[in-house]
Amino acid sequence: MRPTMRMLSESLVEQIIAEGMALLRAPGVRVHNEEARRLLAEAGAGVDQTALVARIPEQLVLRALETTAHEFDLYTLDGQPVVHYGGDQVHFDPGSAALAILDPETNRQRVPTTADFVRLVKLVEQLPQIDAQSTSMVCGDVVAEIGDLYRLYLALNFIRKPIVTGAFRTDTWWVMKEMLSAVAGGDAALAAKPIAVFDVCPSPPLLWSDLTCQNLIDCARAGIPAELVSMPLAGATAPVTLAAAVVQHTAECLSGIVIGQLAKTGAKVVWGGSPAAFDMREGTTPMGDVATWMIDCAYAQVGKRLGLPTHAYLGMTDAKVIDAQCGLESAGGTLLGALAGVNMISGAGMMDFESCQSLEKLVIDAEMIGMTKRLLRGIEPRDEPIALKLFEKMGHRAEYLAEPHTLKWFSRELYLPSPVIDRGTTDGWLRKGATTAAERAAERVKTLVASYQPVPVARELRAELRAIATAAARKFGMDELPPLPEAQG
Repeated sequence: MRPTMRMLSESLVEQIIAEGMALLRAPGVRVHNEEARRLLAEAGAGVDQTALVARIPEQLVLRALETTAHEFDLYTLDGQPVVHYGGDQVHFDPGSAALAILDPETNRQRVPTTADFVRLVKLVEQLPQIDAQSTSMVCGDVVAEIGDLYRLYLALNFIRKPIVTGAFRTDTWWVMKEMLSAVAGGDAALAAKPIAVFDVCPSPPLLWSDLTCQNLIDCARAGIPAELVSMPLAGATAPVTLAAAVVQHTAECLSGIVIGQLAKTGAKVVWGGSPAAFDMREGTTPMGDVATWMIDCAYAQVGKRLGLPTHAYLGMTDAKVIDAQCGLESAGGTLLGALAGVNMISGAGMMDFESCQSLEKLVIDAEMIGMTKRLLRGIEPRDEPIALKLFEKMGHRAEYLAEPHTLKWFSRELYLPSPVIDRGTTDGWLRKGATTAAERAAERVKTLVASYQPVPVARELRAELRAIATAAARKFGMDELPPLPEAQG
């Protein structure tokens, strides 16, 4: 039996879906993309071209739900399926688009650089608990206009795992797609075995910007999966009651499903998000708040009821340093999202809401994820009968440490963490330097990054990727990209 958690009753799920569809009819969704409005109008939606509002009938939504992809895989750059979007399979990737990195030497935030980003992707490649990469930080040593494509360019030089990414512009999306196609072996190969998924974010409440709508349309037509990241802020840009915030999320995601299917029937679109319960005392969007976790798990349940692949931003903290708050908030979101069966949980390593990445937090989170994955496997009867024959042999002898049965099963029954987790005696801890979890994590980062093995990327492909990225940079006045760090170490 797999442990699971449900946030909503079945009747409440049905009511949320019904009210989400009703919102699409009135007041409808604001769509700032001309092509999307045309597609909606041609499909039978009522479109006010002056107010930029589309009123989407329920029948159009139901048709889109029938044709959208209900499951799909992401592939490694070697062509192996390693992430399955669908059912209750759970995977993890680091949080994306951080504007800062926590410097372990100063314990203060600073602007990330190319070297920081490369260290992070090398680290993720070395962490078996993390299933996918992400374009996790925005590098401050390139012009802002290429911040999205530059992250992807760097990652493709150092990774084999699939990647969760996203575009900040409509024109840079095409550059990113060109790089992905170069690595995959062409447009058809990329569509057949996608190695990336793009986040696309509707704006609350009930609005699609020209940028995100175009990204969604372009992903659909290229056969690249798109991950809807609906972000209702309960009490600010969404109703304060959690169920009502989930209704808004439902409407925004349903509209994204419709637009994706109108762009291309069968397009892969993920039911995802990054909502929060707005903190009215501080004016912040706490990702470690229990109400935020509840909204995420509730909307995931709605997505599953519709038979769709799911995603959530969870496992993050609002803490500014690696401390007890950091662990509490990260663990709570990770565990609840996994028990809810969210297919992709983004957020490992992320702190200070969604603005800062920490490599040291990432390795601590990896241990938490390892424990969570063990939890999801549940308790299995390894023998038949479960214990009677073993007790018949052992009787009252407390000698299981030397028993072959223990050797056979202990590595599959237990989760054995890295040295980041201290399970020694107090004397042993003192002998090893009486270190904190953050200090042990810093050492683990150094060890894993140093042991990274270069990925087999052909010299010609590296040169092609650099040429594509450099050409884009020159359009914005940057003649040369920063030197690519050495592949080793």
